[in-house]
Amino acid sequence: MTSDSPSSSRPPAIGRRTVLGAAAAAPVLAALPSAASAAPAAKRRKPRRLKGGGDLGPNVIVFDPSTPGIQARLDEVFARQESAQFGTGRYQLLFKPGTYNGLNAQIGFYTSISGLGLSPDDTTINGDVTVDAGWFDGNATQNFWRSAENLALVPADGTNRWAVAQAAPFRRMHVRGGLNLAPSGYGWASGGYIADSRVDGTVGPYSQQQWYTRDSSVGGWTNAVWNMVFSGVEGAPAQGFPDPPYTTLDTTPLSREKPFLYLDGDQYRVFLPALRKNARGVTWGNGTPRGTSLPLNRFYVAKPGDSAAILNQALDQGLNLLLTPGIYHVDQPVRVNRAGTVVLGLGYATLIPDNGATALKVADVDGVRLAGFLIDAGPVNSRVLLEVGPNGARRDHSANPITVQDVFIRIGGAGPGRATTSMVINARHTIVDHTWVWRADHGEGVGWETNRCDYGVVVNGHDVLATGLFVEHFNKYDVQWNGERGRTIFFQNEKAYDAPDQAAIRNGSLKGYAAYKVGDRVTTHEGWGMGSYCYYNVNPGIVQHHGFAAPNRPGVRFHHLLVVSLSGNGQYECVINDTGAPTSGTTTVPSTVVSYP
Repeated sequence: MTSDSPSSSRPPAIGRRTVLGAAAAAPVLAALPSAASAAPAAKRRKPRRLKGGGDLGPNVIVFDPSTPGIQARLDEVFARQESAQFGTGRYQLLFKPGTYNGLNAQIGFYTSISGLGLSPDDTTINGDVTVDAGWFDGNATQNFWRSAENLALVPADGTNRWAVAQAAPFRRMHVRGGLNLAPSGYGWASGGYIADSRVDGTVGPYSQQQWYTRDSSVGGWTNAVWNMVFSGVEGAPAQGFPDPPYTTLDTTPLSREKPFLYLDGDQYRVFLPALRKNARGVTWGNGTPRGTSLPLNRFYVAKPGDSAAILNQALDQGLNLLLTPGIYHVDQPVRVNRAGTVVLGLGYATLIPDNGATALKVADVDGVRLAGFLIDAGPVNSRVLLEVGPNGARRDHSANPITVQDVFIRIGGAGPGRATTSMVINARHTIVDHTWVWRADHGEGVGWETNRCDYGVVVNGHDVLATGLFVEHFNKYDVQWNGERGRTIFFQNEKAYDAPDQAAIRNGSLKGYAAYKVGDRVTTHEGWGMGSYCYYNVNPGIVQHHGFAAPNRPGVRFHHLLVVSLSGNGQYECVINDTGAPTSGTTTVPSTVVSYP
């Protein structure tokens, strides 16, 4: 394995999640040499045409059943990544189809483990894919940025442990046994997300405060803390919000699973799952899933150090992008202008915009798929970090929507970072399926003005659907939704902890900015299973008027809302608009609204 700069192994400063858990129990030519730039225009050489396909790089580690020393290699990666919360290491672990015996793949930060079959059952691990929290004294609330996909597991003791928090998806997995979502000792946890997975046994969330499960099958579900949401899940518990706090939708109105890498013989391809309407259950249960695939030679296999100019040259040539694990600095936007383009990251490949650039922009075109990467804000303020569709986008994409899946955004934490808005969705019919947009509350470069970002997600496009929307700690609105006919299934939020005083969050006559704001002109909108928490630890006397704000119209509807004051550090006066009981005291008891209006 090639040498990486080892990340600091010291645990981060104890942040809000400890208390939270306790309470809850440039054009292409710019890249040419300066001599070429100085040459007469007629004699300038065009950039060499880029080739598709090729080697996946040193941090993509591929195993087959005959590979010697698999467990030792897994342990080596985990030792690097276990506590490297803000480190630079990035790894993708790939298992070729077959059977693997006696493994325990412990998954640390910025590590993704995946099977290379068309079905999870093509790649079976007799053993475990484990996330626990020993690195953080049994507290799982900071187990971010890791994933498991496309594997079948036969857990050694009958139950697999996946104790995660945000940005840690569990996709296309078949657990032939039970699934425990809590750390050893049942310590604190605040995840998470499951999709297109089958758990033959029972899922035990235990200490998990909230969870979203989509288009899956479970053998049972044991308990709930604050907010458990299911859509299209066979075996899901019956709706019971607020006691027990289950929100259960029989189907997901629209879904399209994340693209994934697989082997066709000895050749890599990327499978592109088909769009499903009123989806329920897994896509792979009856053999080969529906969809299409692309050979690897249709992708530019990007390596860390590739510039935005190189990535844009590849896109202009008609290639898709496969971002191999590592850090990519971009001094201009990566521009996705062609319909049907795929940008797929492996091992939490990370884009960092320099000099205030936008990291990535998508044109108003059909069928673009963005999946599996992280955008980290740079030290110079970016107006926007991710722009899906240009301002004023109007085209109808209902037959072939843009999808944004497991694309995570971070402002601060790994160092100074600033932006005005993290993600803007202008394109109509976009599906945002699992994102965590996070203004850091701990790590490096953190402070009310130090890593300032006013808005988390702004939706201007009509007919946008969000499934699994996690947005936290922004200086103003965490989500501002201006488009018509928007829908959100599951929303998890915490307001920014570090407001210095009440005046800092004054919003006109209101105390604080809502976590989720529906624009005043919107006539139709709907949301299910949504929670906002406050923890004003710098000034516990701050009052937040409400978690949710929306125009009072019959077509604007919400189901199963809650707000929580964490240990009494700040309080809410209402849940939505002027409706819902205030929080009080230090008991961390949710205030709920079953339906609105």
